[in-house]
Amino acid sequence: MKEVWTSLASIMGVFAFFQSILHAVFPPELRFAVAKLFHRLFQCFSTYCYFDITEMDGVNTNELYHAVQLYLSRSASMAASRLSLSRGLNSSAFTFGLANNDRLVDSFRGASATWEHAVTQRQSQTFSWRPVPEEKRSFTLRIKKKDKTLLLPAYLDHIMETATELRRRNQDRLLYTNSRGGSMESRGFPWESVPFKHPSTFDTLAMDPARKELILADLNDFAQGKAFYEKTGRAWKRGYLLYGPPGTGKSSMIAAMANYLGYDIYDLELTEVRTNSELRKLLMKTTSKSIIVIEDIDCSVSLTNRSSKKPTPPCEPPSDLRPAGGTEDGGGAASTMTLSGLLNFTDGLWSCCGSERIFVFTTNHIEKLDPALVRSGRMDMHVFMSYCSFQALTILMKNYLGWEDGEQSDELMRELAEVVDEAEITPADVSEILIKNRRRGRREAAAELLEALKARVDRRKKERKGSLSEQVVVEEEEEQEKRALESPKESTGQLMHSCNAKEDKGAEED
Repeated sequence: MKEVWTSLASIMGVFAFFQSILHAVFPPELRFAVAKLFHRLFQCFSTYCYFDITEMDGVNTNELYHAVQLYLSRSASMAASRLSLSRGLNSSAFTFGLANNDRLVDSFRGASATWEHAVTQRQSQTFSWRPVPEEKRSFTLRIKKKDKTLLLPAYLDHIMETATELRRRNQDRLLYTNSRGGSMESRGFPWESVPFKHPSTFDTLAMDPARKELILADLNDFAQGKAFYEKTGRAWKRGYLLYGPPGTGKSSMIAAMANYLGYDIYDLELTEVRTNSELRKLLMKTTSKSIIVIEDIDCSVSLTNRSSKKPTPPCEPPSDLRPAGGTEDGGGAASTMTLSGLLNFTDGLWSCCGSERIFVFTTNHIEKLDPALVRSGRMDMHVFMSYCSFQALTILMKNYLGWEDGEQSDELMRELAEVVDEAEITPADVSEILIKNRRRGRREAAAELLEALKARVDRRKKERKGSLSEQVVVEEEEEQEKRALESPKESTGQLMHSCNAKEDKGAEED
């Protein structure tokens, strides 16, 4: 054994001697050129090509690195033997990652791709205004040379699209509102957000099933219509106008749309926007796959129907150009946002600065809105949120009372079906009645709802009779005034006729 170690030490000594001679005789430039030559010869005979994807691109973060990390997390949990776990901010899922020097084989279009994750320590950190990680992380992609045209760049595009979709699904949806006066927060972002936890879905939404299916089909066509919008040359956006009486579920409809598509919601408060420029900046800071909402647009600012307004005096500007309000202190920083700015916001050049956006306007009085604001291209689909129908009533009873579908033929349900349309009650009022009586049992709560609907019908009948009687009284008063105005004309005419007769008689006698 001693002889083996002695021989090994002698060999190492000889190797160190020749290495020192090599460094002394051949300059570093020559050694580098020889190594580069051998590397090129190896690449010529190798059947693979390699691509390095580093975490940092100079001082900037490499977006492709994080996309690859998220993309491989789907297969890493099943194939890899050692994993790293992480959970991002506002994310509802864990991300599995490859450990150091671990490998994973993926396939795309029948070709295989091998990924290897490498983590090394940085030797020295140069001065930088932005701190960089102490560790240098990178992914190495190994593919066959014959598959290079097949995989690139389609494979990388597929990774980016898949990572974006995974990130959207894993991330909790957010509800944004614009900052007061359009001011930017510390990160230069004019929106403030909170997690969106609204539980409304199309299954729980009190609406006729046929109308639900129509809206769902339209949403599906929009979400899957990227190729269609590119082919037709249209901006990838859609507008919905929800109108109807208060309490008919307009806000619940917006929440159901967001939960169904997985989109964030931007609740735009127009009273906090001063200028058209601020409105455009708010639009530029919204993300794709989002719903931009303006609720009660007829009450937000002076953007009502221009054709129904009285003529404006010559000394005053048009109504859509007059300031809609001012600051709380009554200063001169009044709002100069115009109807033209809002129209361009929804269907102008600036509306194309993002993709896959939905604009939703709500109003209780559609007749007050300017026709240019609700035309096709801005508000493509008009959805009337009506009073509670029998189909919507059964959905509410199923939600709040656990009413079964087999109980639809019950006598109590038949009575409800007879009075619900005539009662003209909103889903919000029905929900409140069911909530108050849900602990008394299903039958008792349904009976209480029936009594409330009957009382509402009786009250509406009395109101109609009262309005009819008032109308009759008004008509009689108008008729009496008309007769009173006509009677002096008749008496005057008779007097003039008698005077003319006397004059004619006197002329004959003469």
